[in-house]
Amino acid sequence: MADGLRKGLASYGDAGFSLFLRKAFIKAMGYSDDALNRPIVGITNTYSDYNPCHGNVPQIIEAVKRGVMLSGAMPMVFPTISIAESFSHPTSMYLRNLMAMDTEEMIRAQPMDAIIVIGGCDKTLPAQIMAAISADLPTVVIPVGPMVVGHHKGEVLGACTDCRRLWGKYRAGEIDDEEIEAVNGRLAPSVGTCMVMGTASTMACITEALGLSLPMSATIPAPHAERFRSAEASGRVAAAMAKAKGPKPSELLTEASFRNAQVVMQAIGGSTNGLIHLTAMAHRSPHKIDLAKFDKLGREVPVLIDLKPSGEHYMEHFHHAGGVPKLMAQLGDLIDLDAKTITGQTLREIVAVAEDVPGQDVIRSRDNPIKAEGAMAILRGNLAPRGAVIKHSAASPKLLQHTGRAVVFDSVEDMTLRVDDPDLDVNADDVLVLRNAGPKGAPGMPEAGYLPIPKKLARGGVKDMVRISDARMSGTAFGTIVLHITPESAVGGPLALVKNGDMIRLDVAKRSIDLLVDAAELEKRRAALAPAVAPEWARRGYAHLFNETILQADEGCDFDFMRGQGKD
Repeated sequence: MADGLRKGLASYGDAGFSLFLRKAFIKAMGYSDDALNRPIVGITNTYSDYNPCHGNVPQIIEAVKRGVMLSGAMPMVFPTISIAESFSHPTSMYLRNLMAMDTEEMIRAQPMDAIIVIGGCDKTLPAQIMAAISADLPTVVIPVGPMVVGHHKGEVLGACTDCRRLWGKYRAGEIDDEEIEAVNGRLAPSVGTCMVMGTASTMACITEALGLSLPMSATIPAPHAERFRSAEASGRVAAAMAKAKGPKPSELLTEASFRNAQVVMQAIGGSTNGLIHLTAMAHRSPHKIDLAKFDKLGREVPVLIDLKPSGEHYMEHFHHAGGVPKLMAQLGDLIDLDAKTITGQTLREIVAVAEDVPGQDVIRSRDNPIKAEGAMAILRGNLAPRGAVIKHSAASPKLLQHTGRAVVFDSVEDMTLRVDDPDLDVNADDVLVLRNAGPKGAPGMPEAGYLPIPKKLARGGVKDMVRISDARMSGTAFGTIVLHITPESAVGGPLALVKNGDMIRLDVAKRSIDLLVDAAELEKRRAALAPAVAPEWARRGYAHLFNETILQADEGCDFDFMRGQGKD
């Protein structure tokens, strides 16, 4: 099999001419024959002026190139799509699969013997790993790292759990315009991803647990020198993988490694988004995520990381306490320590040298957990036949068994227009319901599941309510919130049948979510539903592809034609 510059030649009907032409043009960049004859490590450049999470990518790239060249290989940097959570209309999830396709096709189209993908903001690492699994080229993943913490009036702040908490105070009239503006300038004091256990941090920890990144790489703060030393070391590892032609993702991503990722996700108080992404990644491989088994793990695996929104600390504190290796050491026999990593080491070897930090209280032991059960539970019932998820580690205990009256919003727009209406018929015991916010309905399954507390209730002191939807929620958010109701309302799921005043029962202990309306009445309502019609936004281009082929949350919201590996 060809390697280096000879790999994947453009087709002109004459292989010799194809190589001659390739070398002639690349020499225009000033490369020597010595450089061009070495193994090639491709490096994705996801820097963008629109993506502050990736603000350190140029420095990471320079460190990676140094590591590659010191190891005798040739680094080649190329751009891909970059997705920033708060700069992606209509939602970053809508673009995840596009980034995955872009990354996979550029890996296939260009000659490289190994690939380094650099990402961080919520949907970038999942997209890149989905691409890497499908392309199955030796891959090193480098997370960009979390921001450092901010401060306000003597209080430590973190984007974006404290964004939501303080915005809630502002809505309730507890903070004035001047103070919220001051907070706005202090929540994100450096480049990098959110420094709480949001989706970005969750995916970085999962990546390390899967063995696709170097030890400690999930938690090193984005501006720290250690982040760039880790990047240089990643370049060395990628160069070695390019020469050895492995290990490939297909060799590392086993049933055991995917189980390890699920254990870590539960133990860190991870983002519900992480479950969708891990499911999509697994569906690109021969393995699958079984939601029933995931829920069972949730009953067995305690939350050990004291980090917002499930706890009190921030990512830099997790790092200084020993990071993911120390967490896996505490998890003990819940982790399959024989799983292999990109370094050639097993997790057992990595865990054996995990740092022990006397007095740290971020990474708890199994006999002193933050929560006795894992972060997430899978709910089922007549409202969610194929499942829904709740991050009960960040919920109000008193609401985990609750029956209330439905207050229904038909879309994100409807919610925006009516939720703060003083005449809205709503009280604190009601259940707020949002529909048409799923993969097809929104489109792109926005992070709208964190429905705001109606202003008149917030100003009366209400901090949490049961909220349910077919949408997603940021991992930085908190509250008693049921998400990913599947199938979604836009494809005729039971959520489409709910009416104002219906009673809904949530029972997390029993893992149930039910609409307390008899089956005959529901069938009558179903018969009255208008037939689905493709919306105007979905009639051309990527939007058409998305609408026609997007899968539901229980299958990872990938495109239906992207399942399985697409090996040559």
